[in-house]
Amino acid sequence: MVTVPQRTLSDGTTLPAIGFGTYPLKGQDGIRAVESALHAGYRLLDTAVNYGNEAEVGEAIRRSGVPRAEIVVQTKVPGRDHAYDKAIASVEGSLERMGREQVDVALIHWPNPSVGLYVEAYRALVECRRRGLVRSVGVSNFTERHLADVVDATGVTPVVNQVELHPLFPQERLRAAHERMGVLTQAWSPLGKRDAPFDADPVVAAAEAHGVTPAQVILRWHVQLGVVPLPKSADAERQRTNLDVFSFELSPQEVRAITGLGSTEGRLFGGDPETHEEM
Repeated sequence: MVTVPQRTLSDGTTLPAIGFGTYPLKGQDGIRAVESALHAGYRLLDTAVNYGNEAEVGEAIRRSGVPRAEIVVQTKVPGRDHAYDKAIASVEGSLERMGREQVDVALIHWPNPSVGLYVEAYRALVECRRRGLVRSVGVSNFTERHLADVVDATGVTPVVNQVELHPLFPQERLRAAHERMGVLTQAWSPLGKRDAPFDADPVVAAAEAHGVTPAQVILRWHVQLGVVPLPKSADAERQRTNLDVFSFELSPQEVRAITGLGSTEGRLFGGDPETHEEM
């Protein structure tokens, strides 16, 4: 089994340097896929209320036999629950569905700026931390401005910001802001989904040089940027391969070449946090 390094968060807690994304794994197939990921060695599981699979994640943990203390589980409050009391109730509902007394990391899924309640939702997560319902609090899809708003309002810096990040959209400015603020960057869709640049020259060259797959190259690129990627696969062999990215190292030139594939227009869809909203 691959040994995954740990990343230390700004609140002193830790989480693995690579995690497992669970969207859209549901039902018995979803339970089996998440259980398989745990057996492969993943110890960070990412879910959300809007994924509709928190119960499956909880059941997979129970079936896996992996000690709960070894697993970091994070979930997300949806936009419809940004009001303070609703956000607290959302966390309580997540715990009930997963069969847990505490969730390790609770995030706000999207800021939904036109609604204007993301600061209120974040205050609620800080309160949930005070009550022991969550261990750490963070956000997802926040811009630097959104991050500043919640820090200014609460004095509590999000431990992570989970954002779209892949070679076609490397988020260099936001990653630099995270570094200044002490926020760990997590990447959803770290391979780029259907647009994954597996055949791009820098990726192919690095894969051939290190004797690994293009997907492993891209996930290793994330790790060397200091980003925690959250790949998803229901295939057991691909799960193991995606996790095995700590036995080789890309050169600085290889990292730069892969980053050079990116552009400001590289989003997978129109998911600009200043305009895109999900309830």
